[in-house]
Amino acid sequence: MEKDLHPEVRTGQGVVKGRVEDGIAVFRGIPYAQPPFGALRFAAPEPVRPWDGVRPALEFGPPPPQYDRMSPQAADGSREQAPDCLTVNVWSPALGAIGLPVMVWFHGGAYVFGRSAEPVYDGAGLARRDVVVVSFNYRVGMEGFGLLAGSPANRGLLDQIAALRWVQENIAAFGGEPDDVTVFGESAGAGSIAALLAMPAAAGLFHQAVAQSVPGSYFTPRLAADIAGAVAARVGAVATAEALRDGDPHLLVRAADAVFATMPERAGQWGTVAHTETLCSPVVDGESLPCTPWEAVAGGAARELALMLGHNRQEYRLFMAKRGEFGSVTEERASAALRVFGPGGDGERAYRAAYPEADAEQLYETVMSDWLCRVPTLQLLEAQVAAGGVAYAYELRWPAPVSAGRLGSCHGLDVPLVFGTLDAPLARQMLGETAPPEAAALSERMQSAWARFAASGDPGWPGYRFAGRLSKVFDCEDGLLGDPLAASRKAWEQHPFSTLGAR
Repeated sequence: MEKDLHPEVRTGQGVVKGRVEDGIAVFRGIPYAQPPFGALRFAAPEPVRPWDGVRPALEFGPPPPQYDRMSPQAADGSREQAPDCLTVNVWSPALGAIGLPVMVWFHGGAYVFGRSAEPVYDGAGLARRDVVVVSFNYRVGMEGFGLLAGSPANRGLLDQIAALRWVQENIAAFGGEPDDVTVFGESAGAGSIAALLAMPAAAGLFHQAVAQSVPGSYFTPRLAADIAGAVAARVGAVATAEALRDGDPHLLVRAADAVFATMPERAGQWGTVAHTETLCSPVVDGESLPCTPWEAVAGGAARELALMLGHNRQEYRLFMAKRGEFGSVTEERASAALRVFGPGGDGERAYRAAYPEADAEQLYETVMSDWLCRVPTLQLLEAQVAAGGVAYAYELRWPAPVSAGRLGSCHGLDVPLVFGTLDAPLARQMLGETAPPEAAALSERMQSAWARFAASGDPGWPGYRFAGRLSKVFDCEDGLLGDPLAASRKAWEQHPFSTLGAR
């Protein structure tokens, strides 16, 4: 009876004991790499040492050092952050199965925060659709993405690759098929997946990819080094692994947050990124990440993979709500945003021509949504099709009901809908204390599409083609729409996204 409720699975490193919850076998906090501290701080992930006996896998592993500025109540969360943070979690509908599709979740968080333990990421709902679901932590902020001399770049991405290797080596023991792995992620998680498409070290570790709201932020080494230098200076050090290795990780987190607060003053030095919420991003260093995702995919890097790429219609409204910007965007504010975030050297003219009926707030929201996620996702989609690859497009249009509907189909709304976690705390911020019935129905349809894509490579609607540019629209009533971002696509078509650099 004990084994039935607390199943044991032998991994390559040792035996783990999980728990059956409502018919799903769940294993939490399994290490996939050594704790990245002490001598291993700022190093590439190292393999886990084997253990003897049975290791409990009943609780999520602690998150890596971070400060979640999007959730003020998490400001002191560093107290729960502990060394053994590089862990995976598995939800299996049938441990005795052979060859179930596998879905591996990459959480978002602007590359500076995020943890797999968030209730909104609970994998049980998707696992009930006969897939094995995996989630994991990876290093964020300076620990994962700060460019430090004497340390490999993109350590957060290297952690992700290590987690995918763990899946390849161990997932069969949980009923999954290592040759049928679909990665899926949102925001910085989607940006990480896009980066992995360009990384030779990730080749063969997954077979399909879903990227939800791909951000367009990838740094040049010069910009990344400049930012790392500013953060290190806050703790009285230089930006080297040797100088920072023995320091308190949480002091470095606070130093990064202090630098983030000064970003608007650094526009002359850091350019566009100084106007954003992005202190860290993957670094196109020419080695671990040889080129941008758009260049890699255009060159055929994902031609053998099926991709599902999509965005939310009103991505930026989440950030407008957090800043109290609804009803207060002036013509001057809109013009400034259009100049900074619009395409080419004349973004304001391009957007005013593309959206002649839009008022200041609508122009501001549109260009910020485009720059943040919509156009980077669209350009990745077009690159895949141009290279002869398979791609499916979607747009979420259903509006979140809170804030008198002003949130609309905002950034992050897709996450609880895809996981079916409509009562999770983060979901309630967008859906209200009780999600409306149409949210549950929409969630059912989205979960079905994601699971179907994982199982077959086809989510249930036509692939994206230049003729028609058909996209699936998720709303109160779903449908197909041709070229849903036509005006923005045309404004940007001569201006491909590239790296962000220092001036």
